[in-house]
Amino acid sequence: MARDIGPACKLCRREGEKLFLKGERCFTPKCAFETRAYPPGEHGRSGQGRGERASDYSRQLRAKQKARRMYGILERQFRRYFGLALRRRGMTGLNLLQTLELRLDNVIFRMGLAENRAQARQMVAHGHFTVNGRRTTIPSMLLRPGDRIALREASRSRTLFKELPDFAEKRQCAMWLDRDVKNISGRVLRLPERAEIDGNLSEQLIVEYYSR
Repeated sequence: MARDIGPACKLCRREGEKLFLKGERCFTPKCAFETRAYPPGEHGRSGQGRGERASDYSRQLRAKQKARRMYGILERQFRRYFGLALRRRGMTGLNLLQTLELRLDNVIFRMGLAENRAQARQMVAHGHFTVNGRRTTIPSMLLRPGDRIALREASRSRTLFKELPDFAEKRQCAMWLDRDVKNISGRVLRLPERAEIDGNLSEQLIVEYYSR
């Protein structure tokens, strides 16, 4: 299971905006982006090259990197998702975003059952959730409308999941998902619409990057 284990705050600083990779911490003064809102590296603080106009390739690359880092995906897998989106009918950019949203770890995050995607990924990897009644440990599993997600009975006695209903009540669930907070379960109702996906993602630039 490949994943990026480097400092998450450096990713936000490199993209020049908060990607909210650490959940609630990103809303506090402890967030590194609040005190070091410049790119990491030797020339980050000096601002070398900031005044230059970004090339088309640079804008395309940054759009792709931002999406990849938000969803916690490495390049090889992200490219595979683009291939899947390209083969589906409809707009390739929207198909790509819908594919990313239907990952199991993202669905659990969108249901409000995890503070961030990294935590959701860890929950799935440790086998705490079932999909359609079957235990799974694959965070990248792609769901479809009608699929049901639920917490395993064997995991309900753990302290984290005893407190999870109270935590989830304070968090909003995506409109394209159905959630049962009391039973820590949910269902995929339909594919997400573009307006229900992060608006700061530029799917057209991603398409242009891979179409070079």
